[in-house]
Parts: sequence; C-alpha cells; structure tokens
Amino acid sequence: MKIETKIAHFSSPLYLESGRILEPYQIAYETYGELNEDKSNVILVCHALSGSHHAAGTYAGDKKAGWWDGLIGDGKAVDTQKYFVICTNVVGSCFGSTGPMSPMYPSEEPYRLKFPVVTIKDMIRAQMQLLSSLGIYHLHTIIGGSMGGMQALQFAVDYPNLADHIISLAATYATRPWTIAFNKVAVEAIRQDPRFENGQYEKDAFKKEGLDGLAIGRIAGHISYLSPASMDKKFGRNYVSNDGLFELFGRYEVERYMEYNTANFSRFFDPLSYLYIVKAINTFNLSRGYDSLYDAISRVKAKMHLISFSSDYLFFPEEMEHIYKMMEHNGQSCDYLEVQSDYGHDAFLVELEKFDSYIKEILK
Repeated sequence: MKIETKIAHFSSPLYLESGRILEPYQIAYETYGELNEDKSNVILVCHALSGSHHAAGTYAGDKKAGWWDGLIGDGKAVDTQKYFVICTNVVGSCFGSTGPMSPMYPSEEPYRLKFPVVTIKDMIRAQMQLLSSLGIYHLHTIIGGSMGGMQALQFAVDYPNLADHIISLAATYATRPWTIAFNKVAVEAIRQDPRFENGQYEKDAFKKEGLDGLAIGRIAGHISYLSPASMDKKFGRNYVSNDGLFELFGRYEVERYMEYNTANFSRFFDPLSYLYIVKAINTFNLSRGYDSLYDAISRVKAKMHLISFSSDYLFFPEEMEHIYKMMEHNGQSCDYLEVQSDYGHDAFLVELEKFDSYIKEILK
C-alpha cells in the first residue's frame, strides 16, 4: 500500500461558524493508494476525538499501525488497490493541523486560549478547502466513526452533491446531555490541574510526565467508550497480584488499566486540543443553521449508510435509528445496521469483523 503524509498550507481565510477567521492555517493529511485518471475513486476518512490523519499502515520504525488499519489497506474493506483514500487531521487537533498550540501569525507565540472555538462544520469546511486544492470535487464515499461519523453526516447535509455514499458509524444527530456530562469531567479535570496554568504552559510541556488532569479526564472518557459487559470480560474482579487487598490504594486490574492508558495518552495529546475538540463534539447539532432536523436531513442526496452498536452508551443506537427512520419516511436512500456488540462505543475501532463485510458490500 502506497502511503504519503503531507501538510497543506492555506493563506486564504477559513471563515468559522462563530464569525471568527482562521488565517493562515494548515492541514496535515495522509493518502493511501493511487488516484485514478478521472478522480472517481476517492474515499475520505474522518477521524474521532483522539485520532489523527494516520488511519492506516505503519511508519518506518513504528510498530503501531494507524487507528483503522484493520479496515483500510490492500484487499481490506476499504481497498487501497481500488480506492484513493484521504484522511485529514482536523483543525484544532495537535497532530499537524493548525490548533491552539500553533503559532498565531504573524507572531511565533502559540494561540493557546486565543484560538477560536471550532465546530464540526468548521472542520469539514477546512477539508473542503483541502479537497479543492487537490483538484478533487467529488467523492465516492465519506466514512467515519464517532466524531468522524459526525463529520460524515455534516458533509451529507452541508454538501449534498459531494459524495455518492456516506457511511457514519457510532455517531448521532446532536450530542445529548449524557455525553456532554462525561466530557465535563475531562474539561474540569484539565482546567483545575495547576500545571495546566490556564493554558499558558509551554509547548510539549507534558511529553515526559503527562498532565494529571488530562489523564483523570480521560478515565471518564474510557468508561463511556466501553460497556459493563466488556469490562467484565476484560478484567473481571481480578486484583493486581502485587497489591494488597487491604491496602487503601491497592488496585483492581481495571484500575491499573485506566491508570496506564490514560497516563500514556496525556503524554502525547495536547490538553488544549482536547478541550477544543470536546467543545466541537458538545456543540454538534445537525439542525443548526437549518429550520429543523427534518429540514437538514431532507437536504441529503447521497446514499446513507448508518451503523450503530447495541452497547454504545455514548451515542445510543436509537440516535442513529432516528436519522434512518426520518430518511425512510422521506423516501431517501438509507440503510441501517445495528451491530450486536458487548464492547461499547469503541466497537467501531475494535470489532471490525462485525461490520467490515457490510462496508465491503457498500463499496462494491
């Protein structure tokens, strides 16, 4: 599989939903496979909160593959021998696209809290600029899960003639209070950490030791991404063997897992980017800018394919089913698959074997 990683620079302004402007800005992106002559084989992949443009394959000397490597590649469901796949890092993130720790032109000082709030609409508008710069004006498919699924839905509504197919997994039409409440734990844990310094920390300040506030907030995130059944199966009531049961801070295996994974995460993910992306997720509402959700959904012209997961406690299956029923009532092209899974929200990243044949069939 041919992989290319690039950064596109834009001097023209990006007009944001808030009324503010981002200028200049850049987008990091990765491509897989070869673009055909008439540019009809393009698939756009959209990432979730903690994802990046590195969706598949491995870099030289890197053991960890891209976050959807099981789905994207030669001969896989998203077949890079047939399709030219593009995945971009969203604006606001910390993996190469312009975000809160990027220099605020013309100064070299980072934006920090002066960075504007960005929304899902803004993220896809920036991606439209990238596609245009590449001379790509029509897509075969847009696919994404969680926040990536939000982007796919927003593309379908805001740019109804852009893609033939939209595949949205584990997403929703509007973020509900339950999810916002989980996100609030992370936001406050970061803000209250003294080392966060109200966003005035130095770039890469947490690469060695991480930020405790982000790690604690990420624990809340992990709980919402899993399910009671998946935790029972993975950890049971197993206790860490060298911790005493009657030690106050002795740990169960599930506690050790949370500590280890979230501490690592806080070393490589920028806390300001986390705050800005969580804000984008919280403010997501497909109906904003339209008279109603019905009005927004009625704009969709692409063939819509919705996938939910039965144990998803972050974005419940009925939220995706609601979109399906609305489109079915309108006579719009839409199919819906509820995957039976005990894994929780993260099933869209982990249990690929339960839906990859469904995606293969769509892309045929």
